[in-house]
Amino acid sequence: MPVNYLLIESLQRFHFYLGDDFKVECPTGSGQMMNLWEVAAEISKRLSNIFRRDSSGRRPVYGGTEKFQTDPHWRDLILFYEYFHGDNGAGIGANHQTGWTGLVAKPIGQCSEYEGQGKIPQLIKEDLGARSQLAINR
Repeated sequence: MPVNYLLIESLQRFHFYLGDDFKVECPTGSGQMMNLWEVAAEISKRLSNIFRRDSSGRRPVYGGTEKFQTDPHWRDLILFYEYFHGDNGAGIGANHQTGWTGLVAKPIGQCSEYEGQGKIPQLIKEDLGARSQLAINR
């Protein structure tokens, strides 16, 4: 999770520097070109989807654990696992160590905020610009 977080942050910063004209293929082999901001948003969305319910009402993070998938007392309890299965997103390892996995809160917040507005997270870009300017002025 920390590497993904750093990748998203770095892509957003590089986009701030390189702008909308610098594009890469995302996903690889798709032929679809995106600027770095859009790539960061795509990665954020994918990470967030591990914790969100899918079309069948199941959260990938819980894998086959039915109690967390269906029990009304447990299904909205979000656990932050130590590792995640690479193919299905199921949480693996300790679920009481929220440290690094807690970093997913920012991408989840960004995705939720801008999905509700129906746009790419431009406000984050403005916020990033303000933070970068603060760092330059120090």
